[in-house]
Amino acid sequence: MAAKTEESTLGYEQARDELIEVVRRLEAGGTTLEESLALWERGEELAKVCRRWLEGARARLDAALSESEAEPTADEDEN
Repeated sequence: MAAKTEESTLGYEQARDELIEVVRRLEAGGTTLEESLALWERGEELAKVCRRWLEGARARLDAALSESEAEPTADEDEN
């Protein structure tokens, strides 16, 4: 359960940087099967954290764009 709490407090940059390190270690090889599996699982968790942050950012951008499209411009107010 501690991993879930940690995941929710990780910022995007932290998760991304750790994911980069996990991938680097996996690509370098030299780890046992058990270590590789643990790294893979951690990478999956970190990827989910990054995905949630990016989806949240996309939702905020979409909401902001919708708001700006719904607001009348100065030209529309004059007509």
